Amino acid sequence: MEKILTMSLRKLFVIGAAILALGVAASGVLAQTAEQRGQIVAAKTQGIVGEQADGYLGFRTPTADPALQQAVTDTNAARREVYAASAREVGTTTEVAAARMFESQLLPRMTAGQWYRNAAGQWVQR
Repeated sequence: MEKILTMSLRKLFVIGAAILALGVAASGVLAQTAEQRGQIVAAKTQGIVGEQADGYLGFRTPTADPALQQAVTDTNAARREVYAASAREVGTTTEVAAARMFESQLLPRMTAGQWYRNAAGQWVQR
């Protein structure tokens, strides 16, 4: 009975991790609040914030806006949790899972005009 319960809990965790990962993939931005998400979308449009090859958001240009800085920090922390869960499930590192998410989900969904930092550390406009 305990083995069955453990298997069921594990399956539930796997399903939960997959749903979280799909949420990141579907939205392109995982922020803590709708307001933060809006700030990030606006900052991406303005070229202040961009996706990075490591799977996290980065600042292309400096900002003194503490709310935007917090939105990026919160988003990256949430992504880190999702990447770590995904990495555990497939037996890889968080860094590899994050880079794969960038390559397979984040980069292809970027719109024209948005900026991203490639693996060489260069900011490139899509």
